[in-house]
Amino acid sequence: MQFQSIHETMKKFILLVILASLLQLQSNADEGMWIPALIEKLNIDDMHRMGLRLTAEEIYSVNQSSIKDAIVIFGRGCTGEIISEQGLLLTNHHCGYGAIQSVSTVENDYLKHGFWSKSFTDEIPIPGLTVQFLIRMDDVTTKVLDGITDDMTEKERNKAIREQIQKIEKTASEDTHYNAIVKEYFGGNTYYLLIYETFRDVRLAGAPPQSIGKFGADTDNWMWPRHTGDFSLFRVYAGQDNKPADYSQDNKPYTPRHYLPIAVDGVQNGDFAMILGNPGSTNRYLTSWGVESIIHESHPVRISIRAEKLRIMDEHMKANDKVRLQYASKYAGVSNYWKNFIGQVRGLKRMQVVDKKQQIEKDFTVRIETDPELMKKYGKALPLIHDAYEQMRPFNQVRWYMVEAVFSGSEILSIANRFTRLYELLNTKEQDQEAIQKETDRLLNTLDNTYKNLDAGLDQHMLARMMEMYYQEVQPGFQPDLLIKMAGKHKQDFDALAVSVFKKTMFGSPDKLRTFLRQPKAKTIADDPAYQLIRAFVDINKEVQQQLSEPMENLRKGSRLFIAGQMEMQPERKFYSDANFSLRLTYGTVQDYYPADAVHYNFYTTTEGILAKEDPTTWEFEVPERLKKIIERSDYGIYANNDGTMSVNFLTNHDITGGNSGSPVINARGELIGLAFDGNWEAMSGDMAFEPEVQRTINVDIRYVLLIIDKYAGATNLIDEMKLSRRQTKILREVAPIEDSRMMIR
Repeated sequence: MQFQSIHETMKKFILLVILASLLQLQSNADEGMWIPALIEKLNIDDMHRMGLRLTAEEIYSVNQSSIKDAIVIFGRGCTGEIISEQGLLLTNHHCGYGAIQSVSTVENDYLKHGFWSKSFTDEIPIPGLTVQFLIRMDDVTTKVLDGITDDMTEKERNKAIREQIQKIEKTASEDTHYNAIVKEYFGGNTYYLLIYETFRDVRLAGAPPQSIGKFGADTDNWMWPRHTGDFSLFRVYAGQDNKPADYSQDNKPYTPRHYLPIAVDGVQNGDFAMILGNPGSTNRYLTSWGVESIIHESHPVRISIRAEKLRIMDEHMKANDKVRLQYASKYAGVSNYWKNFIGQVRGLKRMQVVDKKQQIEKDFTVRIETDPELMKKYGKALPLIHDAYEQMRPFNQVRWYMVEAVFSGSEILSIANRFTRLYELLNTKEQDQEAIQKETDRLLNTLDNTYKNLDAGLDQHMLARMMEMYYQEVQPGFQPDLLIKMAGKHKQDFDALAVSVFKKTMFGSPDKLRTFLRQPKAKTIADDPAYQLIRAFVDINKEVQQQLSEPMENLRKGSRLFIAGQMEMQPERKFYSDANFSLRLTYGTVQDYYPADAVHYNFYTTTEGILAKEDPTTWEFEVPERLKKIIERSDYGIYANNDGTMSVNFLTNHDITGGNSGSPVINARGELIGLAFDGNWEAMSGDMAFEPEVQRTINVDIRYVLLIIDKYAGATNLIDEMKLSRRQTKILREVAPIEDSRMMIR
């Protein structure tokens, strides 16, 4: 009996140790991307203890105005916030970069010189740009999983879930102007229905020159200290009924349900702050095998291909101002995650994330082995994941070469691929003329937009290098026969290969395509070398995807079980789901950090650092003369710190990722104090493992935003419509006005 008692005691002790180890993922106050609808249940007490003065209902509510009503999905990959009762919207400069570029010309270069509207009539419509407001989110897990059983194969399960989701989305949006989408959470263990209101008339209201909005550019990207005024202003327009409408001169500024007041008192180390935004994608429940695949397989391939893309774009952009404008947004997009991938690999190694994941897996295994019921439910989880990665390994190189070098390499290949549907319609005995005409019209309507930002010389260069890299690096078994044949014909001279393709293809010229689309023929498409080349790659890719189908299904199933198992074993733990580009809340504090031994970073930077970084020999560190005078004269007005300095950027310990760009940083009273725009280099592994000691969010101080709008641009009309909140009295120093310099002001 005594032995049994000791045995039971030891068993309980071991289980407690295992549980403590599993709780490595237990969220700290500053960790977690929380579902707003659940903060009353999960987070509000923690937030109040940290200093929040709002109720959960004031943050997220379906029935009354709340902060969530001021937050939007901006475009297709960022967040924005409404900051006036007239629909004025604030987001990052890098989020608005593509929109600003799209309305810029060599003569009116708004990227270089900035743009500031003086009235509603001056604001510039941005075709295709949308913003989406979240109306509500509902837990529909029970409906989605109705009829789903453990006996189903993963294919059967996925098919049944897709059918249920389609029904739910259709019912939710029927007879409304809303759009509905069901998203999965916790690896497919939970589902939410999100109802959005999408506005289609969005106009540019203000943007600083890139020497402010992109100060530091690629050199400073993901780095601290930063001195970047990464913001831009747009306005949401609505029809006369305040509902979404297509662009019209008769539309009026949107009247929001809520807009954010702006605090001009500044921030102090330790202040409570929260961020609401739309983080894109994280993989916090990724296993050690997934991390190893990133370090050794996917990221090295993606880094090398993107480095070459950037080199090609940079070469052509430096040689021609028109090309510089055409590719400015594309270059920024490729560069951003090229550097991110480099930082992720470095961070995953430095933080020993593989070892940490292995310990979690070991503890998970030991825990389920002590409980037959848990073993029955979750015993397959880790073996499924491990085997899936083993089966996928031979295909990882070609998989990422397809993504980076082929399908997002030369643009004429992707353009050619868009004509597949037309080819199929034309290549039948009984042609559907109505369908052919509809598809022809669709293609014609996209030509101007497609070729506006395409330079044939650059794209030819891109085709040559991407095909050469694929040919030299990818295993022979995944080489298209056509590529081998073309390479042989040109004696492995890929520049000559690209010249030949561009000389013969119709996809290098919008004029040639217009002529073709007047009398389209299947044979013309089939004989085009660009079309032949992309379809050869599509065929190879189909084979690869077929081989990956089963291991991907097993990986998905194993991951779902792994997450479900952790949640069942730790009922006392507050779990948060991985990011999936839906509204989330993260909260924490303004905070400095120690990135390395004997190194300390303050929590804010000042305008003095702008002058210290100035380098007229490179566009990345140019300082506009007007801004320089403001700094030299300390002409900061009410936006200055109490000691007379001017803050530019500040740090918080929030948990964010891509998609959070442009998200509002909000104080304890619900006021805007900044907007998030970057993470720090030391924590690039954060998408896979949160590192509280070093993980920081880099934010633009809202007072620097106001300074640029007010003192630099003189766009006081925009300031006047904001609600500024001030709880301290500041002594203002009278400063003589500065003469105007060149700015795009309407």
